[in-house]
Amino acid sequence: MTRTRHGWTLTVIAVAGFMTTLDNTVVNVALPSIQRDLHISLSALEWVATSYILIFASVMLAGGRMADVYGRKRIFLIGLAVFTAASGLAGLAGSAETLIAARVVQGAGGALVIPAGLALVTVGRTEREQARGTVVWVGSAALALALGPVAGGYIAQHWAWNWIFLINLAPGLAVVLLGVFVIPESRDTTADGVDLPGMLASGTLLFAVTYALNEVASHGWGSGVVLGAFALAAVAIVALVAVERWAPTPMIDLVFFRSRAFTGGVAVQILWGVGFNGVLFYASLFLQQVLRFSPTKTGSVFLPPAVVIAALTPVSFWVGRRIGARSTIAWGLFLMAAGMAAFALLRPGDGYADLLPGVALIGVGSALNMPLTGYVLTSIPEQRSGVAGGILSVGREVSGAFGIAIIGVIISARQRSELASGKGHAAAFQHATSVGLLCGAGLVCLGALIAFATLPARPRRARHARPYGPARDEIRRETWSETLDDVPGVAEAPERPPLRAWSPPAESVR
Repeated sequence: MTRTRHGWTLTVIAVAGFMTTLDNTVVNVALPSIQRDLHISLSALEWVATSYILIFASVMLAGGRMADVYGRKRIFLIGLAVFTAASGLAGLAGSAETLIAARVVQGAGGALVIPAGLALVTVGRTEREQARGTVVWVGSAALALALGPVAGGYIAQHWAWNWIFLINLAPGLAVVLLGVFVIPESRDTTADGVDLPGMLASGTLLFAVTYALNEVASHGWGSGVVLGAFALAAVAIVALVAVERWAPTPMIDLVFFRSRAFTGGVAVQILWGVGFNGVLFYASLFLQQVLRFSPTKTGSVFLPPAVVIAALTPVSFWVGRRIGARSTIAWGLFLMAAGMAAFALLRPGDGYADLLPGVALIGVGSALNMPLTGYVLTSIPEQRSGVAGGILSVGREVSGAFGIAIIGVIISARQRSELASGKGHAAAFQHATSVGLLCGAGLVCLGALIAFATLPARPRRARHARPYGPARDEIRRETWSETLDDVPGVAEAPERPPLRAWSPPAESVR
């Protein structure tokens, strides 16, 4: 590939990554405007935010597999076209049902774009091209994270919330057309088919749990709707374990969860996301309905933590090398929980300066958690790190839906109690949101304790030595053996067949 063509490819992928990441954050600040214009309930409003995340996470692993099998360029462009078309439908929505349906389709399109785009900038590239592609990819996502709340607030205040989605049409169409000519096609010629049973089981599980949590606020824990959804989730998790245990090419390799560090890392990733996304969603409502901030001013509140995260993420790797992975992640979570608690203590009349300590702590704590994926992957054999990284990414995305749903259940229950005691709607919402954010802080603290108990003190050096030949294979065997030492009754590591011929471990390992 010529240097010019590679540059155009990076441009297309950067714009696509920016658009799909921005859609995850730009909506939150505009939620009050959407609720007011469409006259929808808080439960439906939660689905406007969570439906995108839920479908995105449910389909992303399958999207990566389809990109390998059917062509990365093809799946990337199909996903981007679907995302762009759904953005137009969301912008023209006149009801909650139409908007939620459009968000679902957007999430499915984004789930095809992200893994295919990441593969296009890394697979088959030189080291220099991989480095450039990774910087562009991460930079576009960080920029979307920083600008999302600000852009959403400005559009909601000065234009209309519909333009949050309609602005995707022109750049989406342009990069699809450009991508047809500049992106080279690539695929894994040795790849097997898509794990359809695993995809269906995992998607059903995630959907059922999130639906149940959202409906608790309206129907209560003992209602038939909620109990039925939890029952469906139980069936789905049993089916998922069964099909992934015996699938020739499992979408989720259950062997990974025998590693204490990996299992703990997934739990920490989810609990961090529960707190971060819960703050992002309910703080937007709190700032506008309690502190009476404008949408633009509300969006500007989330800019400092985004800048802090971008600036301190490189520092967090240095801190991890100095004091260890376990302490870095755990103390980062404690700082984040402290920031959430400070945010929960805000009262009517507080201004921008009163917000800064809390949002700064959230930013610093989140930055210290950025290296988590790298730390956890040191406990997994190198040849399987791609699949393991996908599981961690799904955990991060799913945590957004869970955070909004779990904290929403707490807020709704507390608000009903406050209203029953005779308090006004504004005071009830203020107290309920404070309690919800404090409970979210408690969940983040639980994540810190799990990090202390499960994560390695320092990353294993064997993972970074990268020798070649028999010595390299021996190091991998030793590393995999160490990850299974924590499992009772496991005496030795399983024989690891080649990546494309992965099979369930021997009975002695089970």
